[in-house]
Amino acid sequence: MTQNTQSKIWFITGSSRGFGKIWTEAALQRGDKVIATARRLSSIAYLNEKYGDNVLTLELDVTDTEKVKTVVQQAYDHFGQLDIVLNNAGYSLVGTIEEASMDDIRKQYETNILGPVAVIQAVLPLLRQQGYGHILGTSSSLGHVTLPVIGYYCSSKWAFEAIHESLAIEVKAFGIRVTILEPGAYATEFGTQESLQFAETLNPYQDFKAQFFTDLGKMEKGDPNATPAAIFSIVDTENPPLRFNLGNGNLSWVSSVYAERITTWKEWDTVSAQAQGFSK
Repeated sequence: MTQNTQSKIWFITGSSRGFGKIWTEAALQRGDKVIATARRLSSIAYLNEKYGDNVLTLELDVTDTEKVKTVVQQAYDHFGQLDIVLNNAGYSLVGTIEEASMDDIRKQYETNILGPVAVIQAVLPLLRQQGYGHILGTSSSLGHVTLPVIGYYCSSKWAFEAIHESLAIEVKAFGIRVTILEPGAYATEFGTQESLQFAETLNPYQDFKAQFFTDLGKMEKGDPNATPAAIFSIVDTENPPLRFNLGNGNLSWVSSVYAERITTWKEWDTVSAQAQGFSK
């Protein structure tokens, strides 16, 4: 595995908390330059005093497509290039499929799907002009498997994964690489009120949801501060993977779920084939 540790310029969304905050500071601490963005500029203002000219802090709500275009161009003009574009902004809608309102669902998809797409569409002309670049997207192990109560969040990550997989094929010829980061359970601020939106609870689901949150609270969570070295391994290698499991619990869970799916597909394969006019 060839590593390129030359100083890089990052564009990061959601820099104010969680992985975004940790990876922003880790990149700056190793001598890289970062355009750090967040919905509230005040939440990342401390970075200017701490890291000086190596950081540019900009206010950005990724659901504002026109603002995304302006901020991306401002970022590019400031440092003259963009090596790594990290789509990290997002939140989870908490509620069963029945409970979530249409407005709740639209807001979830606008932030978790359409927001990253707006960033990607804004940076691609610049990366093509450069002839290189690395687009990273923070997904989740829930981009492959699901949990109840956060089904719409899971669905947003399934869409996020499909978009990035198609993107990787489309931009390969331009020297642009794509990696989907798939964290498991980590003790970040993601589970706090600011990173969650709650749908109104319906009575039939009260006990079910109470048990779900009890079980969730017992889940072992990794240390997010242990993750930067892994991220640097991805951005420094000449041949980064399309997908990268972050943490040690994802692979066994995802593998077991896919094994179960394949078993079911095989059990019904004769019926499936007959539906297309083939005999088995």
